[in-house]
Amino acid sequence: MKYSPKIFLLLMLVVLLGGCLRGVPKYPVKPSEAFIPVAAKDIDFADDLDAESLALAIDRSISFYEGAERNKVYPIVDRMVGAQQLKETLTAFRGILRKAENKADLRKKVSAAFNVYRVTGSDASGSVLFTGYYEPLLEGSLKRTEKYKYPLYRVPPDLIKKENQIGRMRDGKFVPYYSRREIDIDGALQRKNLELIWVSDPVELFSLHIQGSGKIKLENGTILTVGFAQTNGRPFRSVTKFMLEGGKIKSSEASYRHLFLKGKSEREIYEVLNYNERYTFFHFLDKEPVGSLGEPVTPNRTIATDPDFFPEGALAFIRLRKPVFDTEGNIKERVNFSRFVLNQDKGSAIEGPGRVDIFCGFGTKAEYTAGTLKEKGELYLLLKK
Repeated sequence: MKYSPKIFLLLMLVVLLGGCLRGVPKYPVKPSEAFIPVAAKDIDFADDLDAESLALAIDRSISFYEGAERNKVYPIVDRMVGAQQLKETLTAFRGILRKAENKADLRKKVSAAFNVYRVTGSDASGSVLFTGYYEPLLEGSLKRTEKYKYPLYRVPPDLIKKENQIGRMRDGKFVPYYSRREIDIDGALQRKNLELIWVSDPVELFSLHIQGSGKIKLENGTILTVGFAQTNGRPFRSVTKFMLEGGKIKSSEASYRHLFLKGKSEREIYEVLNYNERYTFFHFLDKEPVGSLGEPVTPNRTIATDPDFFPEGALAFIRLRKPVFDTEGNIKERVNFSRFVLNQDKGSAIEGPGRVDIFCGFGTKAEYTAGTLKEKGELYLLLKK
């Protein structure tokens, strides 16, 4: 049967709209298909860090499983795995960790006691892209001054979380919450007594927004910790990608994008930063920063993944490369490493089975590592037999 051009175009439009309405899967695999069983005996379970930090991270995940999430279940291959089994995995592993006489003994005991699953990743090679995040240190003041004039805001009282959306009411209608430009340039939140603390550098403040937590040093030497409280619900957009596509930086400079912005005018800085509409609101913390589990994150042991694919709190093993720096912060080389980690966080840019963010800790070295870590590697899940 033949159709006129107008009818043909109308039919094609109906087909396309139908596909949009039905929805297209975001990733080619389901959560249960994101794991492939592998032989534990073929993996060298070498760990480049100290056992004490691993034990601390394990205890924090166990605390999570003993709380409100004790009844959660997760799809792994062809079965559902409950929080109780994940807790038993950690308890058994902690026991092995304490009794293992050496690395060879640890590898033997782990191979005998655990099933191991490799995460499929998001490309044909099955590799996972690893990046890093850290806890920044900023200079700040509890009062606005000429030096400290960039505020961290509390969660505004007019911000509404409605199902899976965040917004506000305007003229009786639910609308998106203010964007970064509306807040930082147009002053949408000024004169509302929402300022938590003030800092001296808008670029470092933006990094704090991305990292989600950090420390602020006052002029009297007091150090305060701030943590993520909420976002404005706007989409996250990479300013690095924006700068690359705009020709502002080269691909080799992507890890040092903040250096490009240093010394620029406020207009030039915000032209870049406002590309990312997502805005973070903070509160003070009386303890170390916590991850999405509500438990403190452990430097170099905590990873962030997509909770739709990887069980929260679970024991994992990673293999990839890490940068090694000289005394001036320049990369000397990249070396292979592996270690046990705990899945204790999530991030807005960490989506799908092929993404992992490693918490690199606090301070200058952590900043260097997080800023230059972008490696493909392997991610494994361990479950007690």
